[in-house]
Amino acid sequence: MVRVLGVDPGLTRCGVGVVEGAPGRPLRMAGVGVVRTPADAEIGQRLLQVEQGIEAWLDEHRPDLVAVERVFAQHNVRTVMGTAQASAVAMLCATRRGIPVTLHTPSEVKAAVTGSGRADKAQVTAMVQRLLRLDAPPKPADAADALALAICHIWRGGAANRLEAAVLAARATSRSTPLRASSTSKGSIR
Repeated sequence: MVRVLGVDPGLTRCGVGVVEGAPGRPLRMAGVGVVRTPADAEIGQRLLQVEQGIEAWLDEHRPDLVAVERVFAQHNVRTVMGTAQASAVAMLCATRRGIPVTLHTPSEVKAAVTGSGRADKAQVTAMVQRLLRLDAPPKPADAADALALAICHIWRGGAANRLEAAVLAARATSRSTPLRASSTSKGSIR
């Protein structure tokens, strides 16, 4: 069983959600919410408030892993910058505590939760509600997205992390073990 904090980064509303579970087992929501900052505040103050909010969630829920939505290019550069900055704050908070961080793309999260990488927000929210057996859909959408990120990581991130670790271990082993020529002529190709 793993506990994952999902973070849907944003400066005005940064969605946070904690899910416990394992692949093939029922999931349980441990908490959901939004870290809010005033749109008219100075950027440094807003980032500090995001940091304080995420730190409070890390203190309260003590996740094993943090899953953050990977920032993707949009037409509005200002929105992308704010999202990227909030994303960096979340990654920094987790890394400072030694908590592993994984990034998931929006289409990866949608595919994990709904079966389609092109699902809309309403479909993602409905599936999050169903998968977590909630009486009502989590609101706002940023909170539902944070839960979807945590679900995605529980279902897909563990396998991806194990594969990545196996590849890195194999590379490390192959670098430390030099290839040797066979000293026997039996079976060797000339």
